Amino acid sequence: MPGGPGGPRGLYRRLLRLHRALPPALRELGDRYVREEFRRHRAVGPAEAQRFLREWENYAALIRQQINEDKQNSREKTVFGIQLTEEKLNDFRDEQIGQLKELMDEATKPQKEITVSKDSEHKS
Repeated sequence: MPGGPGGPRGLYRRLLRLHRALPPALRELGDRYVREEFRRHRAVGPAEAQRFLREWENYAALIRQQINEDKQNSREKTVFGIQLTEEKLNDFRDEQIGQLKELMDEATKPQKEITVSKDSEHKS
């Protein structure tokens, strides 16, 4: 997969570093999604790879901005991410819509379910 400075691996590492500033449940979900998506797109053609990397660069810029806003604004809880427009959704393939549905289901699980899996990782 082609890429700019740092290439795909550099972007991948940068995304995981950015996720460290997210709330624990979002970090876990985001890290897993990034890993799966980068693995899934490992052998795509140049045009799709360029689009894939551009979208992840846009995501990295958005998350970086939201993390900075969160650090500066201690009074209000920051909402991370954005709403997808209908135009953006229409560009997705059926497989991507299915992945979004899985992601939404995972993200909207009651907090207790997400916390239980996180707690089990820290027990020694």
